[in-house]
Amino acid sequence: MNLVRAELERLGARRFVQLMLVLLVLAFGVTAATTLAGSHRPTAQELFDAQRQAAAARLDLERTHQLCLDRQRGVVQADYVPDDCSEVDPALMERAPVTSDFLSGVFVFAEEAESLLYFLIAFLALFGFLVGASYIGADLNSGGVVNLLLWRPRRMTVLGTKLGTLLGGTALVSVLASAAYLGTFWLIAQVAGRPGGLDGEFWGSLGAIWGRGLLLVLLLTTVGFAVATLGRHTSAALGALAGYLVVWELGARLVMEILDVVKPERLVLSSYAAALLNGRAGFWDYRSCTFSGGDSCGGEVWALTWQPSLLLLLGLTGALTAAAFVAFRRRDLM
Repeated sequence: MNLVRAELERLGARRFVQLMLVLLVLAFGVTAATTLAGSHRPTAQELFDAQRQAAAARLDLERTHQLCLDRQRGVVQADYVPDDCSEVDPALMERAPVTSDFLSGVFVFAEEAESLLYFLIAFLALFGFLVGASYIGADLNSGGVVNLLLWRPRRMTVLGTKLGTLLGGTALVSVLASAAYLGTFWLIAQVAGRPGGLDGEFWGSLGAIWGRGLLLVLLLTTVGFAVATLGRHTSAALGALAGYLVVWELGARLVMEILDVVKPERLVLSSYAAALLNGRAGFWDYRSCTFSGGDSCGGEVWALTWQPSLLLLLGLTGALTAAAFVAFRRRDLM
C-alpha cells in the first residue's frame, strides 16, 4: 500500500481533524448568517443620499487643502488646518470618501473582504497548528509510529511523509475553505448588499494577503508538528505555545517596556507574523524624542516588511523541523 495514501487516510480519519473541520464550517456559517441578517440592498434614495454625502466630503477635503495652501502663502489666516498641507491633500490620501462609506446597514464586499480574510487566516493558522501537533503527537504517544515503522522501517521517510501529507492536506483545506468563504460573502454582497469596487488592484491586494497568509498557516502547521515531535506528545506543542505567549509575548514585553528597551517589537515573533500577513507592520518608538519644556514629539516610526520577516520565520521553522528529525532519528521509540 502506498505510504502517502495510508497517511492521508489516517489524517482524514482522525476525530480531532474532523472536529476542527466541523468547527471551521460552524464558524463560517455563523459569520455568514450574521452578515446576511445585518445587511440589505440599498434603495435608490439611499444610494442617492450616500453619493451626495461622499461628494460633499470630497469637496470639503479639497477646500481644507486649498485653505492650508492659502495660509502658507499668507493669503488667509486659519488656525484649524495643519502645518503640513500634505496631511489634508486628497491626492495623497490612501482612499477618498466613497459612496459605501455613507451607507448604513449595507454589506460592501470590497470594504469588508480584507478583514474577513484576516479572520479566515487566523482560524486556519490555529487549525494547522493544532492538527499538526495532534497528528504526530497522538501517534507517538499511542505507539502508532512504532507500528508504522514495522511496516516501513525507514524513520526519515516515515516522518517526512507524515509532514508532507500534513502540509498538503492543510494547504488543500485552506484553498477550498478560502474559495467557499470568500465566494459566500461575494454572493451575500450580490443578493443583500453591494459588491463595491472589485477592480484589478483590489483582487491583487487581496490575493497577496491570501498568499502570505497561506505561508503563515503552513509555517505554524510545521511548527506544531515539529514541537510535538520533539516533546513526543500533543500537549508539548500546546504547552510550548501557551508558555511562549504568556512568558515572552506578555511577560517579557512588559519587562522590556519597563526597562525602555529600544524597539522591543523586534524581539517578539508576533511582530514578524503581522508584517508577513500585512506586507508591512509599522511601529512607533517614542524613545527617539527629546522633550524640552512643553514641546511635543511624534517619535520615530519604523517598520518591518514581509520579506525579512518571512526569512526569519522560515529560519526558525527550519531549525525546529531539523531538530525534530534529528531527535526522531536517534530516539528510542519503545
